[in-house]
Amino acid sequence: MMRAILPLDPARYRRHALHGENRIWAETNCYVDVWVELLHAWGFDPVAALPCTLAIDFEGDQWTFFKFPLGDLYQLYGLDVQELAIWRPLVRHVEEQVGLGRPVLVELDSYYLPDTAGTAYQREHVKSTVAVVALDVTGRRLGYFHNQGYYHLEGEDFTQVFRLEGPRDSATLPPYVEFVKRRDTPALVGAELVQTSVQLLRRQLRRLPEVNPFEKFHTRFAADLDWLISAGLETFHLYSFATLRQVGACHELAASYLQWLRERTGKLLEAPIAACTHIASGAKTLQFHLARAIARRKPLDLSGIEVMASGWRSATTTLKELFL
Repeated sequence: MMRAILPLDPARYRRHALHGENRIWAETNCYVDVWVELLHAWGFDPVAALPCTLAIDFEGDQWTFFKFPLGDLYQLYGLDVQELAIWRPLVRHVEEQVGLGRPVLVELDSYYLPDTAGTAYQREHVKSTVAVVALDVTGRRLGYFHNQGYYHLEGEDFTQVFRLEGPRDSATLPPYVEFVKRRDTPALVGAELVQTSVQLLRRQLRRLPEVNPFEKFHTRFAADLDWLISAGLETFHLYSFATLRQVGACHELAASYLQWLRERTGKLLEAPIAACTHIASGAKTLQFHLARAIARRKPLDLSGIEVMASGWRSATTTLKELFL
């Protein structure tokens, strides 16, 4: 029998609008994407938890790998996220926690995740976070959230993803794993949800980078460009994920959050929404142009980053005036 926390059918599951077909960035990063869908399936509004998108920075060799702060998840939804110590076979820990009604967020190998068909599945070993909410160890079946939706895997994929066969390799370290407990604290709704989300927004605005991160990124990108073009497309995919995809997807989520907030508070947020949307689309355009420059080994115009820097400066100034 499949132990299931949520009665979901992959064929009938409807993803959240943040993963809709009209998005500039279909996916953000594995951790945020999983949480968006898990919150959505639980009946919570994940958009309320997106103030964390406003304070990302350029960290020197990447943009901030943004995540929902665990404290925010507790404050908004009453969800207590704890690290799971792995001292037995991983599948036994997952089985126990799912049996207790707790989703398990675990790093698995996308080589055995069939939802990545066409990219990593049966092609490349890539670590990615999924949220397990259904499990049948005897029948070797797994129900999990990953990227944009909810999926099942079974059979040999189940065996391999949990490393159930073959000798144990002492050089293989256990993955990082978390489990989610629902506390008695009720999830916030209505005006209380909005008010608390605004409090979280104020906290993030106080953490804004002191130096315009797009100016730092422009300098580093220009310095990296020659070797990046010569390194080829494999390096491009790695570089782009850590930089352009993170900053672009994050700002598209920020625009969605500000739109959500405008509709509920009446604040004049049209200009920051437009600025964040432009950053999201500008990063996507720059990613395309970078791939083409690498393929053709030709120079790349980086002036678009200057426009992003101006938009970031204007948007953050307005947000501080409105909320601080």
